[in-house]
Amino acid sequence: MDAASQPLAELGKALRQLYPELAQIADVADVPAYVVGGAVRDALLGRDRGDLDLLVLGDAERLAAALSSHPVASHDRFGTATVELGGHRIDIAGARTETYPAPGALPVVAPAPDAESDLARRDFTVNAIAVPLTGGAPIDPHGGVADVAARLLRVLHERSFADDPTRAIRAARYAARLGFRLAPETEDLLRATDLATVSDDRRGAELARLAAEPSGPAGLALLAGWGLVELRPGGAELAVAVAELLGDEPWREEAPHAEAVLVAALGPARGEADLAAASPSRPSDGYELARGRDPVELVLARALGAEWLDTYLREWRSVALEIDGAALLAAGIPEGPALGRALGAARRATLDGEVRGREQQLAVALAAARARLEVDT
Repeated sequence: MDAASQPLAELGKALRQLYPELAQIADVADVPAYVVGGAVRDALLGRDRGDLDLLVLGDAERLAAALSSHPVASHDRFGTATVELGGHRIDIAGARTETYPAPGALPVVAPAPDAESDLARRDFTVNAIAVPLTGGAPIDPHGGVADVAARLLRVLHERSFADDPTRAIRAARYAARLGFRLAPETEDLLRATDLATVSDDRRGAELARLAAEPSGPAGLALLAGWGLVELRPGGAELAVAVAELLGDEPWREEAPHAEAVLVAALGPARGEADLAAASPSRPSDGYELARGRDPVELVLARALGAEWLDTYLREWRSVALEIDGAALLAAGIPEGPALGRALGAARRATLDGEVRGREQQLAVALAAARARLEVDT
């Protein structure tokens, strides 16, 4: 028995030990079903269990419904469904082929007649191995088992990165997490990848997944070394901090386009340095520093350690005045710069807790407006 067939012979047993729920799934499935993807790869590596991916030669949603009366999600376009079983997430997909009408475009999906046809659409050989639930021989048409043993990432065909450039980001994620290296011909193809051909949302989602991993800085450094992203000094660590920050709802709402923030974190510094270095002694000072700034700069500055921006986002920015320009006009203040100065003074005093309520705000505003008018005259 050669080096590749030895782990194959033990693979089904290893998977059943890692995923006890496979026995239940096999009892329910009335169509051929296989364990695929990262679960197979990680079993070969002796790693702990992660999410479980199943490939079925039939209706994925039907199997999901048989396993759970409450599937987590289903996606008709790709024929996939997700369930929770035994406290674990299981992704189920019908066998399919994918063709790409243009570089970076979403694929055109069609049903596949067998597991081999589905495996041909996968990103890397190490993820293109299928193990039947019934205990038959594993399917490894692209030499994935040997590449796992050699700790190599290899694409299945020369147009792989052109079809889906986000595979280059996944290559960095797998290489950093698993300690794999690229096969020489795969590295040549990867270095020619143009990430700009894929949508911002898809590129951002993959960058966020990479940055969120413990090995995120190493993965981002790999992308920079391959020439696919620009990396400022400390940019990898900053991107990881940004990814963590964007998991916090207020900041995610502040900068919904994660890709733009992550790219900014990797690239040349913008205007975030002064915000990150600031330590405002009063709320009004922090408000003046932060208001009107690009949301990307705010996120980057917070990721660099400007904790006071949390308070700006949650409190200071939403402080409302009970007076407006009309109230000042009614009190005899003429239109002009004095109005803006007066409202600004009232806001600062309110932020700093020096005044409360309409009457006190109006008194501060009128005093500031009259002082400005005296200077102007």
